Amino acid sequence: MPIRSTPLVSQEIYHVINRGIAGLNIFLNKSDYTRFIKTFQYYNNEKPPTKFSNYRNLYRINPKILLKFDKPKKPIVEIIAFCLMPTHFHFLIKQLNDNGISEFLRKIANSYARCFNTKYKRRGPLYEGRFKAIRIESENQLLHVNRYIHLNPYSSRLLKDLNQLFTYTYSSLPEYLNFNSTNICSKDIIFSHFKDLEDYKKFITDQADYQQSLEEIKHHLLD
Repeated sequence: MPIRSTPLVSQEIYHVINRGIAGLNIFLNKSDYTRFIKTFQYYNNEKPPTKFSNYRNLYRINPKILLKFDKPKKPIVEIIAFCLMPTHFHFLIKQLNDNGISEFLRKIANSYARCFNTKYKRRGPLYEGRFKAIRIESENQLLHVNRYIHLNPYSSRLLKDLNQLFTYTYSSLPEYLNFNSTNICSKDIIFSHFKDLEDYKKFITDQADYQQSLEEIKHHLLD
């Protein structure tokens, strides 16, 4: 992954995006999505003891001999939201350590690309290049990006029914709405702006059709 010309700033929040090269689908089935999620959970640790592939192999032999990494003891980033799509992924993420975001993205990208290329017998780069990182500069922008990320499967028409968003396993929205038991994200910074879960859910769903129409306009302009 190419080195960034402008370093990312610690204690700042960024919207991070990367895509498959030439529009390639980087997630082809449930196991691919699950592998990526487990990979980024594992590598959000300051000093993981081994490569993720080694960890998985050892865990298969004896699950008791290794620590669980579902909740990192020394995270290098704070994940606020995420969403995986067939051709790309989004993170809303806060950098905790110097170079934390770059290290986090480098490790998960390399680990997942090696796994993907081996699994599907392909060669060459998996991603289109260096990840894109947009700095969050206001609370309003933070909330808008959080909503944009969580609506992405619907606004892109991957999901036809808005209610399917609430159980879309490859996004953090089900975690936000207590539809699953995962505990990946730091949600307090978002929830501090809402009265309760229903208020947050309304914030998300009220703009769903509008965001979908914007995505359609953007798609036609790019065609």
